[in-house]
Amino acid sequence: MKRSELNAIIEEAIAFVEEKGLCFPDFAKWDIPKWQNMGPEYQEIIDNMLGWDISDFGSGDFKSCGLLIFTFRNGNFHNKEKYPKPYAEKLLLVEDGQELPYHFHWSKMEDIINRGGGNLIVQLYNSDDKEDFADTDVTVTIDGRQVTVPAGGTVTLVPGQSITLKPGQYHRWIGEKGTGKIMLFEVSTTNDDTIDNRFHSAKNRLPVIEEDVPARYLLFQDYKNLEIS
Repeated sequence: MKRSELNAIIEEAIAFVEEKGLCFPDFAKWDIPKWQNMGPEYQEIIDNMLGWDISDFGSGDFKSCGLLIFTFRNGNFHNKEKYPKPYAEKLLLVEDGQELPYHFHWSKMEDIINRGGGNLIVQLYNSDDKEDFADTDVTVTIDGRQVTVPAGGTVTLVPGQSITLKPGQYHRWIGEKGTGKIMLFEVSTTNDDTIDNRFHSAKNRLPVIEEDVPARYLLFQDYKNLEIS
């Protein structure tokens, strides 16, 4: 993905979310000099991958296949003594008609909450012992109600509804065409998106970035290049 595209996606996300009356923490809008001059008291942002995360999953077409995430809080798989937080919270924006490819998590359990905008169609499979699609019914919880669908079946979350997804449950979603951009929130156990995603056929979880213009914001994958003073 081009850095110019990433800059524009984040600008649009900030405008959309703030129009809904929600606010981001200060670091969501930091420019590069601010990142470069932050002190060690901000180390948790770096270590726990807080902030912006954007991917087109190797599709080359973000609007059709992609996802924007902002991580507000997260624990740490690798350093639970320093960061004992057992939960994470994220904002996820889904464009009208945009797909998130099939994947499951080995460790993370998550609630996906439709906070407003369009409708989210979620397609479900259990995984088998070879990490492929199982031909078995899938049971999930939607707002405290147990729902069972056949393998490959779908549920639709309208604004206000939520779904609980367990480890090993393949899920694919798409913003229902014509219903508008969707603002989702995710509440989950601690997770590490670099190691806890099993995609069925999608290519890259993190984008390869073409630096066609300077970055106006940083993604969490950019943090490895920072040196905290």
